[in-house]
Amino acid sequence: QVQLVESGGGSVQTGGSLRLSCTVSGMAADFDEYAMGWFRQAPGSEREGVSCISWSGANTYYADSVKGRFTIARDNDKNTLYLEMNSLKPEDTAMYYCAAAPSNGVGCGLTTLEYDYWGQGTKVTVSS
Repeated sequence: QVQLVESGGGSVQTGGSLRLSCTVSGMAADFDEYAMGWFRQAPGSEREGVSCISWSGANTYYADSVKGRFTIARDNDKNTLYLEMNSLKPEDTAMYYCAAAPSNGVGCGLTTLEYDYWGQGTKVTVSS
């Protein structure tokens, strides 16, 4: 049974920082055969791609709204994905989800349709 478990969410003030983690288990293939992504969904909004990372970690992509503030990373030995979030803004408030997609090479994408496995989410609230 594939499990993606997010942690690290919480409530912070504007300008604060949080580090999200996503631990993966139960996959038929090895963790490093998957591209990984972080998505978020605010109340009343569609789920949107925040960042993704290729299987090796060599390639990363970010939504324009988080470039320069968020950093994605992965530890393939620990089957864990991370999202370091700095300079948080109220508009970053959302449920954050990690997701896994079978790797198609060296890249990754920020569309939900590319991802087969999803976690349950961790809530991030940024107050002004």
